[in-house]
Amino acid sequence: MSIASREVRLISRPVGAPTLDNFELVRADAPAPGPGEVQVRNHWMAVDPAMRGRMSDAKSYVPPFELNEAMQGLAIGEVIASGDPNFKPGDRVTSRLGWREAVTAPASAFRVRDTSALPEQAYLGFAGITGLTAYVGLFEAAQLKEGDVVFVSAASGGVGSLVCQMAKLKGCKVIGSAGGLRKIAYLRDELKLDAVIDYKAEPSLTKALARAAPEGIDVYFDNVGAEHLQAALAVANKFARFALCGMISTYNSTEPPAAPRNLMQVVIKNIRMQGFITLNYVDRLEDQFLREVTAWYAAGKIKETETVYEGIDHALEALFGLFSGENIGRMLVKLA
Repeated sequence: MSIASREVRLISRPVGAPTLDNFELVRADAPAPGPGEVQVRNHWMAVDPAMRGRMSDAKSYVPPFELNEAMQGLAIGEVIASGDPNFKPGDRVTSRLGWREAVTAPASAFRVRDTSALPEQAYLGFAGITGLTAYVGLFEAAQLKEGDVVFVSAASGGVGSLVCQMAKLKGCKVIGSAGGLRKIAYLRDELKLDAVIDYKAEPSLTKALARAAPEGIDVYFDNVGAEHLQAALAVANKFARFALCGMISTYNSTEPPAAPRNLMQVVIKNIRMQGFITLNYVDRLEDQFLREVTAWYAAGKIKETETVYEGIDHALEALFGLFSGENIGRMLVKLA
């Protein structure tokens, strides 16, 4: 039988920061599954910075969201009914079919997850694409080495907080940047970083980073771009490695950023800068990554911090909060 469901649809493409007028919440029930289909009630869905890019129709590495259709996002839920022998009621499954309370789709859209050793929402966080992003950026793009001095921007966010923890696990000095006393306290007291920078309170981010890392930095994990990238270039050591994950400071901008103004440092210091898309590494690294983070979690060496909004009615609040910096750790919406 069908399941009552609601979904969030994009109805117009935002210019600058998204507003409520760009979306609508509508009822769209999930029908009983046919052969080869699975019916799922979503329990959790993720809110990701990359979703902003898909609201534009500009060409990118993934297609834009279709107007007047449910948005797509990472989700984990429970199989209610199945028309495929590889799925049974009660299975916990992940998909990219979030932003709706329930969904019926081809079985190929879902992956069964083992929740005996991990909480189910971990597959949207440290054991999911967020954790894999941190892992790929550090160990593939930045080629992290024990003893490196590592600078992380947006260090209190979903990806950034995991980058910090993974780098600490590998014996590195870690400097994190975030905005506001609450986030700085989290980085200092919870994650035990070696140095923290409240970029909102610093007249010069470059000078603040130079004070925190008088020996220079060997690795920069960039989630922000603009002035953070400029500061990292200024303080970088020779042969530093930069992993360019995202540049959230520019996602809602309608004009190009003023910084960085010192890109010549890449040449002068022989800096290697590598952008990366985590999806390109899933097939090769996901199993290895899952084994490592599951072991770290079991040993109490890694933790997930979550900012949770309750109910799909508050999904857009979560989205807007992500871009205004309201979250610490992973931004999630609990659906059931």
